[in-house]
Amino acid sequence: MTTLAEYIELQRMEWAGLQRLCADLTPEQWAVRSYCPDWDIAGVLTHVAAVEKVLTGWAPSTEQPPPFGRMGEFEVEVAGLTGPELLVRCAEVMAARLVDLEAMDPSVVEAASITPTGIGTYGGFLQVRIFDLWVHRRDMAGPLGITTDDSGPATEMALAEVGGALGYIVGKKIGLPDGMGITFHITGGVETDLHVRVDGRAARVESLDDPDVEIAADVGTFILLAAGRVDPRQRIEAGRITWSGDTEWGEKAATKLRYTM
Repeated sequence: MTTLAEYIELQRMEWAGLQRLCADLTPEQWAVRSYCPDWDIAGVLTHVAAVEKVLTGWAPSTEQPPPFGRMGEFEVEVAGLTGPELLVRCAEVMAARLVDLEAMDPSVVEAASITPTGIGTYGGFLQVRIFDLWVHRRDMAGPLGITTDDSGPATEMALAEVGGALGYIVGKKIGLPDGMGITFHITGGVETDLHVRVDGRAARVESLDDPDVEIAADVGTFILLAAGRVDPRQRIEAGRITWSGDTEWGEKAATKLRYTM
């Protein structure tokens, strides 16, 4: 189980990566459209900070959700700021959020809580936050032509978040038929194999001796496709996701990984 201190350190690292990315952007770069079509680069950073601002002071609960409806207040507050001014204000918000997390009892990660995927634990909620920060940094870096390091514990946690949804992805989004199995070979900064068998329902398994379909993708492509951030056809043409075995289901798997946005 990941400890509260580890979640805090990962959040601090991901925020530091966002700060480095934004530190020297020109006014034109702040206005570049991100992978999220409704937001430019400044809009993504504003969204990230708005989430952390409303989470500051919120205690894990199974009945009272975070006050996400108040995010608009922060968006109004920072409207009109220049990019560098926005970065300073967002840094203040993130610093306050980290102080808030550090004040919590370490056992809070085991507390039952509302999460974006239903009732789980506060640790699960914090894992989603790391996933969100990881993806949003690439929402900004990709369109700016900035390369990100897709290795390390934050990438592993983002992959774990996708891995936790892999049964749903394979069973509902891809629709792999009963009796079939699929292996995802993840390469690049994090290397691992993920296996799903459909036996009445699709579920992760430890291994598959003879998968019907095998998908190979670098970890960045795999997570961004699952997050609905990039065009699967473009990644297929670039050779960043390939398949073997059953051709029909291989292509479906490569093009239907998206489960969130």
